[in-house]
Amino acid sequence: MRRDDLADADCGIAQALGVIGDWQSLLIVRECAAGVTRFDGLVQELGLSRRALAERLGSLVADGVLAKHAYTDRPARYDYRLTGRGRGLLPVLVALQEWGTQHVMGDGTLTATAGADEVRRLEDLLGTTPPPVELTSHRDTRLRLAAKDTWTVAFFFPGAYAPKSHGYPPGWGDIPGTRGCTLECQTYAEHDSDFAVAGARVVGVSTQRIDQLAAFAEHVDLPYDLASDSDGIAASAYRLPVFRAGGADRLKRVSLLLDPAGAVRHVQAAITDPAGSVEDMLTVLRERTSVGATDPRTQKPTG
Repeated sequence: MRRDDLADADCGIAQALGVIGDWQSLLIVRECAAGVTRFDGLVQELGLSRRALAERLGSLVADGVLAKHAYTDRPARYDYRLTGRGRGLLPVLVALQEWGTQHVMGDGTLTATAGADEVRRLEDLLGTTPPPVELTSHRDTRLRLAAKDTWTVAFFFPGAYAPKSHGYPPGWGDIPGTRGCTLECQTYAEHDSDFAVAGARVVGVSTQRIDQLAAFAEHVDLPYDLASDSDGIAASAYRLPVFRAGGADRLKRVSLLLDPAGAVRHVQAAITDPAGSVEDMLTVLRERTSVGATDPRTQKPTG
Protein backbone atom coordinates (compact mmCIF):
# COMPACT_ATOMS: atom_id res chain seq x y z
CA MET A 1 0.00 0.00 0.00
CA ARG A 2 1.33 3.42 -0.93
CA ARG A 3 0.55 6.45 1.17
CA ASP A 4 -1.65 7.78 -1.64
CA ASP A 5 -3.96 4.85 -0.86
CA LEU A 6 -4.17 5.55 2.87
CA ALA A 7 -7.61 6.42 4.15
CA ASP A 8 -6.22 8.93 6.66
CA ALA A 9 -4.93 11.32 4.03
CA ASP A 10 -4.98 14.20 6.51
CA CYS A 11 -3.18 12.32 9.33
CA GLY A 12 0.53 13.04 9.70
CA ILE A 13 1.18 9.69 11.38
CA ALA A 14 -0.43 7.76 8.54
CA GLN A 15 1.42 9.77 5.92
CA ALA A 16 4.77 9.34 7.71
CA LEU A 17 4.22 5.59 7.94
CA GLY A 18 3.54 5.56 4.22
CA VAL A 19 7.11 6.80 3.71
CA ILE A 20 9.01 4.95 6.39
CA GLY A 21 6.64 2.57 8.12
CA ASP A 22 8.63 -0.67 7.81
CA TRP A 23 11.38 -1.63 10.26
CA GLN A 24 13.97 -2.08 7.52
CA SER A 25 13.70 1.52 6.36
CA LEU A 26 14.02 2.85 9.90
CA LEU A 27 17.14 0.79 10.51
CA ILE A 28 18.65 2.07 7.26
CA VAL A 29 18.09 5.62 8.50
CA ARG A 30 19.66 4.64 11.83
CA GLU A 31 22.78 3.30 10.12
CA CYS A 32 23.11 6.31 7.82
CA ALA A 33 22.88 8.62 10.84
CA ALA A 34 25.73 6.64 12.44
CA GLY A 35 27.91 7.01 9.32
CA VAL A 36 27.26 3.70 7.52
CA THR A 37 26.34 5.16 4.15
CA ARG A 38 27.58 2.67 1.53
CA PHE A 39 25.69 -0.28 0.12
CA ASP A 40 28.08 -3.03 1.21
CA GLY A 41 28.37 -1.54 4.68
CA LEU A 42 24.58 -1.48 5.05
CA VAL A 43 24.35 -5.10 3.90
CA GLN A 44 26.92 -6.10 6.51
CA GLU A 45 25.33 -4.15 9.37
CA LEU A 46 21.69 -5.02 8.68
CA GLY A 47 21.92 -8.49 7.16
CA LEU A 48 19.39 -7.66 4.44
CA SER A 49 19.51 -9.27 1.03
CA ARG A 50 21.04 -7.04 -1.62
CA ARG A 51 17.74 -6.95 -3.49
CA ALA A 52 15.71 -5.94 -0.42
CA LEU A 53 18.24 -3.26 0.48
CA ALA A 54 18.28 -1.86 -3.05
CA GLU A 55 14.49 -1.60 -3.01
CA ARG A 56 14.43 0.18 0.37
CA LEU A 57 17.19 2.58 -0.63
CA GLY A 58 15.39 3.38 -3.88
CA SER A 59 12.21 4.21 -1.97
CA LEU A 60 14.02 6.36 0.58
CA VAL A 61 15.77 8.29 -2.18
CA ALA A 62 12.50 8.73 -4.11
CA ASP A 63 10.81 10.06 -0.95
CA GLY A 64 13.61 12.53 -0.28
CA VAL A 65 14.82 10.90 2.94
CA LEU A 66 18.21 9.96 1.46
CA ALA A 67 20.28 11.45 -1.34
CA LYS A 68 22.78 9.56 -3.52
CA HIS A 69 26.33 10.91 -3.78
CA ALA A 70 28.69 9.17 -6.20
CA TYR A 71 32.13 8.26 -4.84
CA THR A 72 33.26 6.24 -7.90
CA ASP A 73 32.17 6.45 -11.52
CA ARG A 74 33.35 3.09 -12.90
CA PRO A 75 31.60 1.17 -11.60
CA ALA A 76 29.02 3.60 -10.24
CA ARG A 77 29.05 3.51 -6.42
CA TYR A 78 27.14 5.78 -4.08
CA ASP A 79 27.00 7.07 -0.55
CA TYR A 80 23.46 7.33 0.80
CA ARG A 81 23.29 10.39 3.02
CA LEU A 82 20.44 11.82 5.04
CA THR A 83 18.78 14.88 3.58
CA GLY A 84 17.24 17.64 5.70
CA ARG A 85 14.03 15.65 5.51
CA GLY A 86 15.87 12.55 6.66
CA ARG A 87 17.56 14.35 9.55
CA GLY A 88 14.11 15.39 10.68
CA LEU A 89 13.56 11.71 11.56
CA LEU A 90 16.37 11.64 14.13
CA PRO A 91 14.16 12.63 17.10
CA VAL A 92 11.85 9.77 16.08
CA LEU A 93 14.76 7.32 16.22
CA VAL A 94 15.86 8.67 19.60
CA ALA A 95 12.32 8.28 20.96
CA LEU A 96 12.09 4.72 19.63
CA GLN A 97 15.45 3.89 21.19
CA GLU A 98 14.31 5.24 24.56
CA TRP A 99 11.01 3.34 24.43
CA GLY A 100 12.63 0.10 23.31
CA THR A 101 15.34 0.25 25.97
CA GLN A 102 12.93 1.08 28.79
CA HIS A 103 9.87 -0.97 27.87
CA VAL A 104 11.05 -3.81 25.59
CA MET A 105 14.61 -4.55 26.73
CA GLY A 106 13.93 -3.29 30.26
CA ASP A 107 11.18 -3.54 32.87
CA GLY A 108 9.83 -0.02 32.39
CA THR A 109 12.00 1.55 35.10
CA LEU A 110 13.05 5.12 34.35
CA THR A 111 16.73 5.84 34.94
CA ALA A 112 19.38 8.30 33.78
CA THR A 113 22.20 5.77 34.17
CA ALA A 114 23.19 3.57 31.23
CA GLY A 115 22.28 -0.10 31.58
CA ALA A 116 24.41 -3.11 30.65
CA ASP A 117 23.06 -3.39 27.10
CA GLU A 118 23.61 0.33 26.53
CA VAL A 119 27.16 0.14 27.87
CA ARG A 120 27.97 -2.71 25.48
CA ARG A 121 26.61 -0.66 22.58
CA LEU A 122 28.78 2.29 23.59
CA GLU A 123 31.88 0.13 23.92
CA ASP A 124 31.35 -0.96 20.33
CA LEU A 125 32.26 2.63 19.41
CA LEU A 126 35.87 2.14 20.49
CA GLY A 127 38.19 2.58 17.54
CA THR A 128 35.40 3.78 15.24
CA THR A 129 35.03 7.25 13.74
CA PRO A 130 31.39 8.38 13.81
CA PRO A 131 30.26 10.97 11.26
CA PRO A 132 31.03 14.64 11.97
CA VAL A 133 28.54 16.19 14.38
CA GLU A 134 27.96 19.95 14.45
CA LEU A 135 25.91 21.47 17.28
CA THR A 136 25.08 24.96 18.54
CA SER A 137 26.95 26.02 21.65
CA HIS A 138 25.65 28.14 24.52
CA ARG A 139 27.61 31.02 22.94
CA ASP A 140 25.27 30.72 19.93
CA THR A 141 28.06 29.55 17.62
CA ARG A 142 28.36 26.35 15.62
CA LEU A 143 30.65 23.79 17.20
CA ARG A 144 32.11 20.56 15.82
CA LEU A 145 32.06 17.87 18.45
CA ALA A 146 35.39 16.46 17.25
CA ALA A 147 38.16 18.97 16.48
CA LYS A 148 40.85 18.27 13.90
CA ASP A 149 43.74 19.77 15.86
CA THR A 150 43.14 18.51 19.39
CA TRP A 151 41.66 15.75 21.50
CA THR A 152 38.12 16.27 22.75
CA VAL A 153 36.49 15.18 25.98
CA ALA A 154 32.75 15.16 25.24
CA PHE A 155 30.58 14.55 28.27
CA PHE A 156 26.84 14.04 27.83
CA PHE A 157 24.57 14.82 30.76
CA PRO A 158 20.82 14.85 31.53
CA GLY A 159 20.46 18.56 32.33
CA ALA A 160 21.65 21.41 34.53
CA TYR A 161 19.74 24.62 35.26
CA ALA A 162 20.50 28.01 36.73
CA PRO A 163 18.44 28.78 39.86
CA LYS A 164 15.57 31.28 39.53
CA SER A 165 15.88 31.01 35.75
CA HIS A 166 14.76 27.60 34.52
CA GLY A 167 13.48 25.03 36.99
CA TYR A 168 14.12 21.33 36.82
CA PRO A 169 11.26 19.19 35.45
CA PRO A 170 8.81 17.82 38.04
CA GLY A 171 10.10 14.69 39.74
CA TRP A 172 13.61 15.19 38.34
CA GLY A 173 15.37 14.32 41.57
CA ASP A 174 13.40 11.08 41.88
CA ILE A 175 14.90 9.65 38.68
CA PRO A 176 18.03 7.59 39.47
CA GLY A 177 21.13 9.11 37.91
CA THR A 178 19.90 12.66 37.33
CA ARG A 179 21.64 14.15 40.36
CA GLY A 180 25.18 15.42 39.92
CA CYS A 181 25.02 17.36 36.64
CA THR A 182 26.04 20.65 38.25
CA LEU A 183 28.83 18.92 40.15
CA GLU A 184 30.08 17.23 36.98
CA CYS A 185 30.08 20.50 35.02
CA GLN A 186 31.86 22.35 37.82
CA THR A 187 34.47 19.61 38.23
CA TYR A 188 35.27 19.77 34.52
CA ALA A 189 35.56 23.56 34.91
CA GLU A 190 38.02 23.16 37.79
CA HIS A 191 40.19 20.88 35.65
CA ASP A 192 39.73 22.69 32.33
CA SER A 193 43.32 23.98 32.31
CA ASP A 194 44.59 20.48 33.18
CA PHE A 195 42.77 19.03 30.19
CA ALA A 196 44.18 21.82 27.99
CA VAL A 197 47.74 21.09 29.14
CA ALA A 198 47.17 17.41 28.40
CA GLY A 199 46.06 18.31 24.87
CA ALA A 200 42.27 18.28 24.99
CA ARG A 201 39.33 20.62 25.01
CA VAL A 202 36.17 19.93 26.99
CA VAL A 203 32.62 20.05 25.59
CA GLY A 204 29.46 19.35 27.57
CA VAL A 205 26.31 18.25 25.72
CA SER A 206 22.68 17.97 26.79
CA THR A 207 19.34 18.23 25.02
CA GLN A 208 18.46 21.51 26.74
CA ARG A 209 17.65 24.71 24.87
CA ILE A 210 20.46 27.14 24.13
CA ASP A 211 19.05 29.80 26.48
CA GLN A 212 18.95 27.28 29.34
CA LEU A 213 22.55 26.23 28.70
CA ALA A 214 23.68 29.86 28.43
CA ALA A 215 22.01 30.77 31.72
CA PHE A 216 23.62 27.83 33.50
CA ALA A 217 27.07 28.44 31.97
CA GLU A 218 26.93 32.06 33.16
CA HIS A 219 25.71 31.06 36.62
CA VAL A 220 28.64 28.70 37.28
CA ASP A 221 31.14 30.58 35.06
CA LEU A 222 32.10 27.69 32.78
CA PRO A 223 35.28 28.15 30.69
CA TYR A 224 34.28 25.57 28.07
CA ASP A 225 31.36 25.18 25.66
CA LEU A 226 28.03 23.59 26.41
CA ALA A 227 26.19 22.41 23.30
CA SER A 228 22.58 21.48 22.60
CA ASP A 229 21.62 18.18 21.01
CA SER A 230 17.91 18.98 21.01
CA ASP A 231 17.57 17.54 17.49
CA GLY A 232 19.18 14.19 18.39
CA ILE A 233 22.11 14.55 15.97
CA ALA A 234 24.81 13.47 18.43
CA ALA A 235 22.53 10.89 20.06
CA SER A 236 21.97 9.27 16.66
CA ALA A 237 25.59 9.46 15.47
CA TYR A 238 26.99 7.97 18.69
CA ARG A 239 23.90 5.88 19.55
CA LEU A 240 23.79 7.43 22.98
CA PRO A 241 21.40 6.09 25.62
CA VAL A 242 18.48 8.36 26.42
CA PHE A 243 15.53 8.63 28.78
CA ARG A 244 12.43 10.81 28.79
CA ALA A 245 11.57 13.31 31.50
CA GLY A 246 9.67 16.57 31.61
CA GLY A 247 8.21 15.94 28.16
CA ALA A 248 11.62 15.78 26.46
CA ASP A 249 14.26 13.21 25.60
CA ARG A 250 17.34 13.50 27.81
CA LEU A 251 20.85 12.10 27.44
CA LYS A 252 22.04 9.59 30.00
CA ARG A 253 25.39 10.36 31.57
CA VAL A 254 28.18 9.22 29.20
CA SER A 255 31.67 10.60 28.47
CA LEU A 256 33.74 9.99 25.35
CA LEU A 257 37.37 10.71 24.55
CA LEU A 258 37.80 11.58 20.86
CA ASP A 259 41.17 11.84 19.15
CA PRO A 260 41.97 14.62 16.61
CA ALA A 261 40.68 12.38 13.80
CA GLY A 262 37.33 11.98 15.57
CA ALA A 263 37.86 8.33 16.56
CA VAL A 264 36.47 7.18 19.90
CA ARG A 265 39.38 6.19 22.15
CA HIS A 266 37.72 5.84 25.55
CA VAL A 267 34.17 5.40 26.84
CA GLN A 268 32.87 6.14 30.33
CA ALA A 269 29.54 4.47 31.13
CA ALA A 270 27.72 3.77 33.36
CA ILE A 271 28.80 6.80 35.40
CA THR A 272 27.70 6.75 39.03
CA ASP A 273 30.33 9.18 40.38
CA PRO A 274 30.13 12.36 38.26
CA ALA A 275 33.05 14.13 39.96
CA GLY A 276 35.25 11.03 40.08
CA SER A 277 34.65 10.35 36.40
CA VAL A 278 36.34 13.67 35.56
CA GLU A 279 39.51 12.64 37.40
CA ASP A 280 39.42 9.26 35.68
CA MET A 281 39.05 10.85 32.24
CA LEU A 282 41.99 13.16 32.91
CA THR A 283 44.13 10.16 33.87
CA VAL A 284 43.17 8.32 30.66
CA LEU A 285 43.89 11.42 28.54
CA ARG A 286 47.33 11.84 30.08
CA GLU A 287 48.09 8.19 29.39
CA ARG A 288 47.04 8.64 25.77
CA THR A 289 48.96 11.85 25.16
CA SER A 290 51.83 11.27 27.62
CA VAL A 291 51.42 14.86 28.77
CA GLY A 292 51.29 15.49 32.49
CA ALA A 293 51.29 11.76 33.19
CA THR A 294 53.19 10.31 36.17
CA ASP A 295 55.53 7.34 35.99
CA PRO A 296 54.18 4.97 38.66
CA ARG A 297 57.73 3.76 39.42
CA THR A 298 59.19 7.19 40.17
CA GLN A 299 56.06 9.35 40.71
CA LYS A 300 57.71 11.90 38.41
CA PRO A 301 56.05 13.56 35.38
CA THR A 302 56.63 11.77 32.08
CA GLY A 303 56.00 14.75 29.84
